[in-house]
Amino acid sequence: MSRFFFFNNSLTKHLNRDKISCMHIDTEKKLAAGLSITSNAVIIALKIIAGIVSGSISIISEAIHSLSDFLASVLTFFAVIKSSEPADNDHPFGHGRYEDMSGFIEGGLIIFASLYIIYQSLKKLFLGYEVEIESNIGIIVMGFAVVANFLVSSYLFHVAKRSNSVSLFADGEHLRTDIYSSLGVLAGLVLIKITGIHILDPIIAIGVAIFIFKAGFSISKTTLNNLLDGSLPKEELDEIESIINSYKTKGITGYKSLKARSVGPSKDIELILLFPAQMTICECHKICDDIEDSICGKFGKCAVSIHAEPECTEQNCSKKCKKV
Repeated sequence: MSRFFFFNNSLTKHLNRDKISCMHIDTEKKLAAGLSITSNAVIIALKIIAGIVSGSISIISEAIHSLSDFLASVLTFFAVIKSSEPADNDHPFGHGRYEDMSGFIEGGLIIFASLYIIYQSLKKLFLGYEVEIESNIGIIVMGFAVVANFLVSSYLFHVAKRSNSVSLFADGEHLRTDIYSSLGVLAGLVLIKITGIHILDPIIAIGVAIFIFKAGFSISKTTLNNLLDGSLPKEELDEIESIINSYKTKGITGYKSLKARSVGPSKDIELILLFPAQMTICECHKICDDIEDSICGKFGKCAVSIHAEPECTEQNCSKKCKKV
């Protein structure tokens, strides 16, 4: 059976426009990563001071959590810079994996921070020593941290969605867990101030740590799947299939294979499409171009490879098939 390949060139058609757009997005990604680093550095310093002054293990645990955020933000910054570099001889498929690797390490940092917080909290509970907690400074610092992290994480998610950046999304998740955990600590400090029950402090810290662990595990699981070339989620595969099926009325008869994976901010998609045997190469190529444009319009940055084959039936090409 004869076969013919088509590799679309729709990105080449709009090279100048795409280059300007990519440069703008890369600049925005670097700005977002730099803002995250600065924000985390300020919040860490405030939490450490508040934790020492107040004597609160829950505030100290939050400082440790923010320190993991800071290390992750630094990692994200360098991953964003590296992943934006063009393909070269050593990395002919680009540097998108740097973002997946960054996200995986970030997840590990979150898990480590959560386990350390649990260890310190359990030690305080079982040793049973009592520390008077000055909650006022903690309440002020936690309130500031909630507002600052909400603003920065919202911007990170905005840029991550525009650029399809895995590492910026992971960094945003970092800060979002920091918001919830800071709210928990804030509520606990208010309760301690009202009731005077100081044992609430390590209990709240353990609750925060469990929440942090769950977020870290989720990030690590997703990015590890990308590093191991796992398939895209079923919902996204269904959307690609829907796009393909929408072109059945325009010439294609179906598809034979669909493979898709995430590579950092991009997606690699490979398709084997079936066309009527009598259709010309030019007609097939035009449809392939249109399908690629539709997929890129839906998912953003994609590398789409389409292999086109004539539809084979026993009546029209059984002898040719036997020769292959």
